[in-house]
Amino acid sequence: MSDMTASIQFLAIAFPDIDPILIQIGPFAIRWYALAYIAGLVIGWQLMMRFARAPGSLVTEKIVDDFLIWATLGVILGGRLGYVFFYKPEYFFNYPSEIFMIWQGGMSFHGGALGVIIAAILYTRAKKIPFFAFSDLLAVVTPVGLFFGRIANFINGELYGRVTDVSWGVIFPAGGDMPRHPSQLYEAVLEGAVLFVILLLLRRTAYGSRIGVLSGTFLVGYAIARGFVEFFRQPDAHLGLLAGGFTMGQFLSVPMILLGLYLMFRPVQRPA
Repeated sequence: MSDMTASIQFLAIAFPDIDPILIQIGPFAIRWYALAYIAGLVIGWQLMMRFARAPGSLVTEKIVDDFLIWATLGVILGGRLGYVFFYKPEYFFNYPSEIFMIWQGGMSFHGGALGVIIAAILYTRAKKIPFFAFSDLLAVVTPVGLFFGRIANFINGELYGRVTDVSWGVIFPAGGDMPRHPSQLYEAVLEGAVLFVILLLLRRTAYGSRIGVLSGTFLVGYAIARGFVEFFRQPDAHLGLLAGGFTMGQFLSVPMILLGLYLMFRPVQRPA
């Protein structure tokens, strides 16, 4: 080991000793990751209920309340299938019985987002309400789930960053003996906290009150945050860097930006 390597390791932050399993009774285990999903869904649901009570809202509390089960299925099924088809299609083609073994890990945000969008399209058609009036509320609360999910990624010691010599580098148990960027925390802050505040503030403006603007802003904001952090995040081992040195996460963010910009600059004024 060189003196430089030893000095970098000395400055690194030790990974906190947090068991990914919060409680285990026999074969039954409650994981932090599962709690993150539950927290994101429940808090997002409560916030949407609050937004639905605002004067002039085209979405009622009843409509929000009934959507919770749809959102849960959209997140879980979409997130898993997105991981299967975007990241490991060959593996799961050979081992199809493992596709729904979500307890083994492997979820994709882009897939989860697509799953919720499909669920919302079907739901709003059934309820005969404007899709984007509903998706605007979803957009504001989605960063809450992202925040908790990324914190859970950090606790699990997964999706860590690239090797670094910054003073806040962390030595992850599965990441070798060199400090790495805690990219999960970068994402928690940018995709979660910062984007949530931006959407909350925008929602109070005249521009943000137009149908589709909040949905578009979320898509663009998430894609920019994700694309930026991907420069610090360790690329997926089975994919590596793709064309031009970009990652799969960055490529999947491009259509989000295009759709988001379309929604932001072709807004439709809400009815009075």
